[in-house]
Amino acid sequence: MIVPRIPHLSYSGALLIPLLIATLSIPGTLPLVFAQEVEEEADPAEITNGERLFLETRFAQFFKVFLDGGKTINDPLTEGDPVLDKAVNWKLSPDQFADGPFSGQSMNCRSCHFVDEIGVEEDGTVDYGMLTYSDFARRSPVPAREDDKTVTVRNSPPLVNASLPRRDFFLHFDAEFTTMVDLVKGTLTGRNYGWLPGEGPAAIAHIAKIVREDDGQGELASEFEALPYGILLTGTDPSLPEEFVLPEEFRVDVANATDEEIFQAVAKLIAAYTEDLAFSQDENGNFNLSPYDVFLETNNLPRQPEGWESNRSYSKRLLRKIKRLERRGLLQFVTENPNTDNGGFEFHTQLFMFGAEELKGLKIFFTQKRHQLQPSDLADGKTGNCIACHTAPNFTDFQFHNTGIAQAEYDRTHGPGTFAQLDIPGLWKRFSNHNEFFPATEQHPQAKEPFRAIPTTDNPQLTDLGLWNIFFNFDFPKPQQRIWRGLCKDALKEPVQGKNFFQVCNLNRLLTRSIAQFKTPGLRDLSHSAPYSHTGQADTLEGVIRGYIKNAELQREGELRNGDRRLKKIALTEQDIAPLVKFLNSLNEDYS
Repeated sequence: MIVPRIPHLSYSGALLIPLLIATLSIPGTLPLVFAQEVEEEADPAEITNGERLFLETRFAQFFKVFLDGGKTINDPLTEGDPVLDKAVNWKLSPDQFADGPFSGQSMNCRSCHFVDEIGVEEDGTVDYGMLTYSDFARRSPVPAREDDKTVTVRNSPPLVNASLPRRDFFLHFDAEFTTMVDLVKGTLTGRNYGWLPGEGPAAIAHIAKIVREDDGQGELASEFEALPYGILLTGTDPSLPEEFVLPEEFRVDVANATDEEIFQAVAKLIAAYTEDLAFSQDENGNFNLSPYDVFLETNNLPRQPEGWESNRSYSKRLLRKIKRLERRGLLQFVTENPNTDNGGFEFHTQLFMFGAEELKGLKIFFTQKRHQLQPSDLADGKTGNCIACHTAPNFTDFQFHNTGIAQAEYDRTHGPGTFAQLDIPGLWKRFSNHNEFFPATEQHPQAKEPFRAIPTTDNPQLTDLGLWNIFFNFDFPKPQQRIWRGLCKDALKEPVQGKNFFQVCNLNRLLTRSIAQFKTPGLRDLSHSAPYSHTGQADTLEGVIRGYIKNAELQREGELRNGDRRLKKIALTEQDIAPLVKFLNSLNEDYS
């Protein structure tokens, strides 16, 4: 079974043609657009071809074993990888599954990054719903190998908006990759595809073989004009349809290229496809499809920072402007979706609304206190301090923080307070015992990676320390300078009496600061990416917020190991949870 291609739709304001606009005479409501045309744009060739490679199931180690049994690369599998037979859903008990969309195949990128592969069955029993290129598992299943691993270490993050530009570009929860091409390479030759550390060269040779020998007759190829990879990637055949002719920078002479050159070309194309996955923006680069974004546009509020302005400064300015309009009684609420005929969502069950409760949640989310919180502040609540890390309009600072999630999972496994007692090696002990403490890599395939692991009751040494695994680890040279700069910059913001720059920013001190830090996720369209956190342990947004309330208190009491100082400024009560959830849901939109 091959999943049909999903066209990219443009909702740009310049392309939307209102057919009927009716302005209601009800104060505080948005003029309704009852019908609009959505104009479909053809994808560039690198996106189209990148999508096919993203869906390709023969790059996995499981298919290599199939070939080693005497088959050719154009033969269909006689039996698929069992890990793909069923789709895991965190909402269901372990013995309940839906049929996997890639059953009978081997692993591909889409196996962990679904969109609408699992819909409603004819009898109405299965409705997993739309996703923004994540999956339904707490941790994604991986092919069986002799290392006995059955799932990924971390929850699968959405790919939509994952490639937004920023100064220090990191990908993965722990800053492992600095470009999308590197991430794709790591995935294609990594454990998700069934390859063990040290099997990178075999994986690259296998992928190159698939590209060279593909005849274009497979089920996936039929969705893409039945063109062989050799012709597509070389890009010079005069018979190629225009929409498949690659720009020169994406081409590779397949007949004469090395395995590594073909692998690089494949990674570049998949990266081009994934980098194109973003939430809708208008012609001015403003996000425009969520109730929150429509609320800003309706009230003529700024929707992104000025050129001179940081995201945090913009977020503060936006809150001031919203409060000013509210005091004057000029705020208009949103009650209809201007992008659909019926005024509602297409892929969400909630109402398309930004009203009084959403506004209340927005103010809690954006509110910060300059002073140290007093008991009266903690009792009053309504101080989310969320923009300390989740700045608008992307609702992430793209940086790394320890919000207590790793400690919560470890303590839940081994008992309260156990994470604080865990023996974590210092800089030189870790450096001199690479295989004992570092993650396994191509350079060190025998590394035990105890600190990039899922906690288990029978081994108290296993946990996930996130950024700690990558910082000052020379198996990952590219991100080192950026990580050091980020950790140092953050450390210098803390008041440290009698300390100079070199004491604050020395490597040993920064390594301690890196413990259990993970990248800040974006918050758009959260309803399509549950369960939450890198551990996948929070089922609901209410659960996420309660976790922050608990960890903020632990940080104030000095009981959160290496906790982020920003947690101390969170003052939320039980009454704040519902409006905060309302606001977060106002960031949902129809992605397709």
